[in-house]
Amino acid sequence: MTRRSCTIYVVGITCAVLLAVGIGLFAGQVFRTLMNNRLKKEIVLVEGSRVFDSWKKPPPPVYMQFFFFNVTNPDEFLAGAKPEVKQIGPYTYREYRYKDNVSMVANGKMVSAYNTKSFVFLREKSVGDPAEDNITTVNIPAWAVMNNVKGSFFRSSMVSIWMNSLKSGLFTTRTVDELLWGYEDRLLVRVAGTKPEVETVFGLMYKKNGSNDGEFIYHTGEQNYMDYGRIETWKGQRELTFWSSNYSNSIVGSDGSAFHPLLDKDERIYIFTPDLCRTIYMEFEKDVEVKGIPAYRFTPPRSVLASKEENPDNEGFCVTPKECLGTGVLKVSPCRKGAPVVASFPHFYLADGKYVAAIEGLSPERTHHQTFLDLNPTTGVIVRAHKRAQVNVLMQRIPGFPSTRSLNETVFPVMFLNESVEIDDASAERLKKLLLISNLVSNFPLVIVGLGVILLLVFVILLCQARKQKNEVKRIVFTKPLYASSAEDDTAYSPVNDKEKEDPQNGTYIGLTPKADVEA
Repeated sequence: MTRRSCTIYVVGITCAVLLAVGIGLFAGQVFRTLMNNRLKKEIVLVEGSRVFDSWKKPPPPVYMQFFFFNVTNPDEFLAGAKPEVKQIGPYTYREYRYKDNVSMVANGKMVSAYNTKSFVFLREKSVGDPAEDNITTVNIPAWAVMNNVKGSFFRSSMVSIWMNSLKSGLFTTRTVDELLWGYEDRLLVRVAGTKPEVETVFGLMYKKNGSNDGEFIYHTGEQNYMDYGRIETWKGQRELTFWSSNYSNSIVGSDGSAFHPLLDKDERIYIFTPDLCRTIYMEFEKDVEVKGIPAYRFTPPRSVLASKEENPDNEGFCVTPKECLGTGVLKVSPCRKGAPVVASFPHFYLADGKYVAAIEGLSPERTHHQTFLDLNPTTGVIVRAHKRAQVNVLMQRIPGFPSTRSLNETVFPVMFLNESVEIDDASAERLKKLLLISNLVSNFPLVIVGLGVILLLVFVILLCQARKQKNEVKRIVFTKPLYASSAEDDTAYSPVNDKEKEDPQNGTYIGLTPKADVEA
């Protein structure tokens, strides 16, 4: 066997082995499974894991923007006219968040923590000075007190007298700072004289700067990667007590800061939010890319805040059968000390058209008012997010308060917030490196298949060359020339005659003639 033949056999065998091994590994998803198992072990809430420190103190900056609805015709509205509002904002704050008092519980299977937040105002990202800018809006403390005493003629009459004497109307004008971080309300001070448990200071973000929402206990994800970041209890409770059904009181999913790896487009993501006093869910919308990182966009569908007619599961969120609002709004008074506060998406996005039509100055837009999460499906890391929610007040006629007699039931917008985050450049580079390694390892069988294909081409080329060489050898036929029939030459040089003829220019002329026959 020649050296060329040996080379062909070696290349052919190697090619067959690589193709067989590569295709087998790819079909069995062996390397992808190994990589996924590695991710499941790395992405857990335990000390020393890849994600634990960033979970306790997230590196990307978080911004909180507040937009207010300034009422331009409060007196006309109280007289029965359609209210007119003008959006003012944003007033932007840098939100610093971290997990406090972190400790392992349940023999290391769970972790306990408090979500602490603090806010610092950013003038360069805001439209004005919150300490100076005034906003005319609904007087929420007054409406809270009025709703608390309705049904009692004596108490309603007494509160009505107090409001008149204190000149506490249904609308109030306050600075942005007061509306957000709190001010002492004279009506609440008067009520606190008879009910000491009543808080005399009111603010939409009162006591939320430098505070937390209570203790959370999370699953670490060690036992099951699907449980990574899942809430076990909040304030020691496995379920809420605000609502009227097990479904509405359920505490399901994460707190919105952590999601399990290896996300699927078909799954629902559940998030428990204390601000809404409930669990919401989000569904896949589309593929996106953030700073070169692939992500799935999840958004809450219309069914989350749909009416009980559209979504029967939501019947448990009705305060009473008579206090059940339409699609797109949720009355959260059970967890707001009875205040007639209603939650929605900004500008009543995804809500019934009647809520938008009732207020002049609203224009819901998906781009500016949609809540969404962009999650990298491999790691579950948040690469971009916008949490948008609106605070409204349910305004309606209340017996015992003459100033409400001309009112039509209206869900009146007060303020909406936009809590946003986008992965920082340093974190994005680290994540891209991790994804690159994951892709290379997961697709290593394709590399083997590629090498096999290259060797297959080499093998084919070698075979073609060997066949071509063999055919050329077969064509070679060794034969005698027709003009060489004897050892002697057929021709010889001889003079034309016995005496050599001299050429005067070129010397002797030699003629080429056939050799003469010897016998002749």
